[in-house]
Amino acid sequence: MTKELSRISALASRHTELGSGLEDWNGMGTAWSYNSDPNDEHDAIREKAGMFDMSPLKKIFIRGKDAAEVLDHLTTREMSKINPGQAAYLCVLTEEGTLADDAIVSNNGGDEWMIVHGSGETMALLEQSATNRDVNIAFDDDLHNVSVQGPKSLEILNPHCDFDLQALAYFHHQPGLLFGHPCRISRTGYSGERGYEIFAHGSVIGDIWDKLAASGVMPCSFASLDKVRIEAGLLFYGYDMTTDHTPFEVGLGFTISKNKKGFRGCEALWAKQGKEQIQNVCLDINLDDMAVGGEILFMEQREVGVVNSPAYSHRLQKSLALAHVHASLAKPGTVLEMRGDNMSTTATIVEMPIYDPDKSRTHEV
Repeated sequence: MTKELSRISALASRHTELGSGLEDWNGMGTAWSYNSDPNDEHDAIREKAGMFDMSPLKKIFIRGKDAAEVLDHLTTREMSKINPGQAAYLCVLTEEGTLADDAIVSNNGGDEWMIVHGSGETMALLEQSATNRDVNIAFDDDLHNVSVQGPKSLEILNPHCDFDLQALAYFHHQPGLLFGHPCRISRTGYSGERGYEIFAHGSVIGDIWDKLAASGVMPCSFASLDKVRIEAGLLFYGYDMTTDHTPFEVGLGFTISKNKKGFRGCEALWAKQGKEQIQNVCLDINLDDMAVGGEILFMEQREVGVVNSPAYSHRLQKSLALAHVHASLAKPGTVLEMRGDNMSTTATIVEMPIYDPDKSRTHEV
């Protein structure tokens, strides 16, 4: 690689052994592809278990008596509703009420919280929200994150865990030992399957990864991650949402606690509610392969949208994409013309998520 990366995963050597070129995402070398077939990785996640190195996500601890107050200003969720041992997916907004980032906040108890985010502006905005507050903010880049996803994940992990993982509810987390190593396990993920995220430090994450692989968990690349998350209708900041969009436009209105006030951008956000210009949709594209991304969508020669995140699902035998479409047209069954470089075809808006629409697999007891 020509670009010097500012962040290095303790799992980097394992990724290169699997064929990764360690492409940059969020300043860290990331396994966008392996020598293995992404379709086989996709099958592992849907049928058994696969694992991703999600360490490029940034982990920040907020500690102190004003921690919840700071997070209440930063985010769209009501912190008082997130009890110790619980987590919540939420948005971080600009002053204009648009999306600066998305994140997961976990209440660790004892006035300690952890926020995990991607490539948006969470850290800078968190520091602003913490001005003159009694908190300590610590970015921990040695804390790694391996995400084990798939219907066999519980069966594989539980015998090696020092607490009953079966009892851990969706979006709950608990510290413990895995393969004898200290970690925090969170029942969260980015796949549309039952899964667990393992947070552990660099000194032990390699051994955890190796023991998971020996237990039959398949290492998976971001190429397969795109497939499963698009099937499940899960968004990627910078592609499916940016500072140009409100949560309401991209289907994240559920992350805003009802009647909440006092968070950054709230007045601007509420003023924009009901005035959405676009909506995030899932497309079933009339192609035998994956679209490129960036294709323009038309209705009767009028430009009405753009393709953001494409993927080909060999399991569904469909070329899929997440796209932004003019709000007035964002209805399942709407057929649009899609044009890109040297191609023209049609795309039909379908219900989202197209995979497991009632989300029974992630929420399984």
